Amino acid sequence: MDSQSSCVVVTGFGPFRQHLVNSSWEAVKELSKLGLGRDMEVELRILQLPVDYREVKQRVTRIWEDLQPQLVVHVGVDPTAKAIFLEQCGKNWGYGDADIRGFHPERGVCLPDGPEVIASGVSMRAVSRRAVVEGVEVAFSRDAGRYVCDYTYYLSLHHGNGCAALVHVPPLSPSLPASLLGKALQVIIQEMLEEMRKPGLNAW
Repeated sequence: MDSQSSCVVVTGFGPFRQHLVNSSWEAVKELSKLGLGRDMEVELRILQLPVDYREVKQRVTRIWEDLQPQLVVHVGVDPTAKAIFLEQCGKNWGYGDADIRGFHPERGVCLPDGPEVIASGVSMRAVSRRAVVEGVEVAFSRDAGRYVCDYTYYLSLHHGNGCAALVHVPPLSPSLPASLLGKALQVIIQEMLEEMRKPGLNAW
């Protein structure tokens, strides 16, 4: 296995609205300290993405073209969540909420000629059942919220032929510190990679 095919990219988002410290990026930084585990023969790369539709579009394209990862995991914050949600699919339309620059895509569409929905090649339901993390629930979702993280996910699924994931984490709190969210990401991504190794899965 060459270095390109054994690369996993994990992204978090920068500040937006009242979230001056974005728990997604804090969790990704903690994951970087932990790594993916001794037995995982993959290189972990982390990147912060701005909550900016146009910038995200360029950066996601570059991730897939330059790094050619086997999996990209985008991590975003869900301000109302008390659990971690694994999103099964990205949506192409409905992006009417403005980003940090006051911009939103024309007609609220990600890719004008793209399908309405793109699903990940990874079964998030299966991963959510197996990813047991003490202190936080891991759940499954099919609605990623139609904001920059959902937009990012759709683009990544498009460029990566389904080899992408979106994980929504809750805001930081005394009971949900960055260290716990980072450990949860480690467990979840290990399970995602195991899921991708199953025979007959298109995403491997």
